[in-house]
Amino acid sequence: MSADKGLVENAAGRLVPTVVNGKEQVPFAGVAKHKPSGARAAPSLASCADFPADGNKVVKDLKTALKAAGLKDGMTISTHHHLRNGDFVANMVFDAVSEMGIKDTMWFPSASFPCHSHNIQHLDSGVIHHIEGSMNGPLGEYCSRGKMRGLGVLRSHGGRYQAVQDGEVHIDIAVIAAPTSDAFGNSNGLTGPAACGLLGFALADSQYADKVIVITDNLIPFPCIPWQIQGNYVDHVVVVDKIGDREKIVSGTTKITRSPDRLLIAELTARFVREAGIMKDGFSFQGGAGGTALAFAIYLRGMMKEAGVKARFVRGGSTRYLVEMLEEGLTDYILDGQTFDLEGVRSMGENPGHVWTSPFTSYNYHGKGNFASQVDAVVLGATEVDVNFNANVVTHSDGKLLHGIGGWQNCLFSRCTILPIPSFRDRIPVLVDEVTTLCGPGELIDVIVTERGIAINPLRKDLLDAVKGSDLPIRDIRDIKADVERICGGAPQKPRFEDKVVAAIKWVDGTVIDSVRQISG
Repeated sequence: MSADKGLVENAAGRLVPTVVNGKEQVPFAGVAKHKPSGARAAPSLASCADFPADGNKVVKDLKTALKAAGLKDGMTISTHHHLRNGDFVANMVFDAVSEMGIKDTMWFPSASFPCHSHNIQHLDSGVIHHIEGSMNGPLGEYCSRGKMRGLGVLRSHGGRYQAVQDGEVHIDIAVIAAPTSDAFGNSNGLTGPAACGLLGFALADSQYADKVIVITDNLIPFPCIPWQIQGNYVDHVVVVDKIGDREKIVSGTTKITRSPDRLLIAELTARFVREAGIMKDGFSFQGGAGGTALAFAIYLRGMMKEAGVKARFVRGGSTRYLVEMLEEGLTDYILDGQTFDLEGVRSMGENPGHVWTSPFTSYNYHGKGNFASQVDAVVLGATEVDVNFNANVVTHSDGKLLHGIGGWQNCLFSRCTILPIPSFRDRIPVLVDEVTTLCGPGELIDVIVTERGIAINPLRKDLLDAVKGSDLPIRDIRDIKADVERICGGAPQKPRFEDKVVAAIKWVDGTVIDSVRQISG
């Protein structure tokens, strides 16, 4: 695809495709400018007469389940990622699809991880035509090199739910990895050898897919209590030896930083939340899973103890640091979207104040409100930020697509969005004139915290006024950028791209906010 053929300029000034994988697209029109219409999608009707009266939906193996679900060429198959880099099921599924001789499927994961590089062979062979879902690591690089036959499509967690709910993506077969299930298909992630906490990312899949297969390594007698996936949505249950390695839920992005610079950034972020008057009784916050965000939670916890402040709720991704806050009485609730470590899994199973949520309640933009806008402060990461506060989370300075969006875009609607980031990585400035890939508009990003100072979006005069007179190092973002360029020997070189578009970046409302191009070389 050439730079001008089939592309239009959207409201953010980005060239985006008008057709993606055969479907017409709506270009990004601006924040809150595109309004949905019509009714929600619906799965095909089913009849109890077609299912065992005793409720036993267990079949002998995955191939049997896929055959019974009517698997054929070109279908869309979904998986979820609560087991993160320890997931075995997605690889298991496409091995079976390959052995059955099926081609041109679309893989629709809630996210993929380096463990799923196994499926590159199925992309090469034609079993998988393309991926619409976050691609972390090798699969993202595969897409960046133009090897995927279709376009990758990256959505936020809420955007994925929106796409299914709105009928933009129709799931033919959903495969749900369930740490515990009964023979009827009621399932949860709280118990079993692969307990991962919750199964919220599979909720839309269970409700809207034509056929739903639960795969478990811990089958228990009916009823599986509590159930996070309801068996009434499930067609078949498959029992395997092992669905994943829960130790690998904890990845490199869920470990606290030891870098002195990043610890300083985390401390400055916590101080900003305190000095801006956000940290007060009954407030709420959300911290991400990155090392700096984890350190922020620790610093904030200390400040809350010192000030005698208690939060009403904390939004997760839960970690042991948030769990400790709950157990120490520093918050009434953790409203959790996914558990990032095993302490989070334990807490969710034991503490009624540790509540599982889903992208529907937390992030879905085409609903009657969601939790994201009720959070007082959210702390997120970014690969790049430009002088207009626009941010990128999916590509690196070399242009490679190496990350997914996750809940990042949805969290931008909090009352104060803070990006604590190092001013450079590997001597490459992170602050740039224009981000390589636009994932979040600058009007929604309020504060940038670096080791060289804190930049507040000029649109947030209230925040500027709130910290006036404090000893925080408040600076203009352009001044911080100039300092970094002097240290690094100039502005970073822009990555080199071919004309071919390899992926589309969706905004939370389903419109296309940017494109990713094939890297050169």
